[in-house]
Amino acid sequence: MRQQGVMQKDAPVTCAQLRIVHFSYLDFDGKLRNDGEIMVLAAVAEHVQAIFDTLLQRKFAIASARLMDHYRGNDVASMRDNNSSAFNDRRITNGKAPSLHAYGVAIDINPLQNPYVQFEADGKALYSPPGGSKYANRLAVRPGKPARQGMAEEVVEVFAQHGFLGWGGNWDAPIDYQHFQVNRALALRMIALPVPEARSLFNAYVERYRQCVQGSKEAKRASVQASCATSVERGGQ
Repeated sequence: MRQQGVMQKDAPVTCAQLRIVHFSYLDFDGKLRNDGEIMVLAAVAEHVQAIFDTLLQRKFAIASARLMDHYRGNDVASMRDNNSSAFNDRRITNGKAPSLHAYGVAIDINPLQNPYVQFEADGKALYSPPGGSKYANRLAVRPGKPARQGMAEEVVEVFAQHGFLGWGGNWDAPIDYQHFQVNRALALRMIALPVPEARSLFNAYVERYRQCVQGSKEAKRASVQASCATSVERGGQ
């Protein structure tokens, strides 16, 4: 990974703390693909496996899922290829702090359908990848037009049920529709622990969220899910 530019010498995690999750998925032509690969923190790997198994069951379309080694750590190239990915030892976009991708606790899904949107001083929206501007309207079903596949709004709760409570589509500026993450405080706690202990910590975190949602009579409402996510992140880090 160092030779491919995916891991730097000062990376916040070691290779021993990472795992590759292998999975099958349906592509945008409805073809079953068995070559899905995504690298994540080992402590969250079982839940990431469950996420992608659920996406397949729901027939959620994925364009591509290659490790960032294939792109030599180039996030722009990966997005241009509409590639879903996770671990990549890089900084946050337009910032100096390590991205949560560098901890293996952030996943980007279908960047074309779910672009990263930043705003210039005059309010102009800039889309990454550029083709993502076609998805500025976030409705999957629009009058007189075919339903669109692979949009993140369909699976926000799938990710949340497995501990990825943060969704970039809820941000104001920038907006990152493709991005799902575990919160940074929890990530820092997990990487400081041996893998089995980190896994137990994450499992307990996931269970608190599930219990919060299940305890509500209106569990299917987005407002309840958001409230539970906020409560768990604040009190269970």
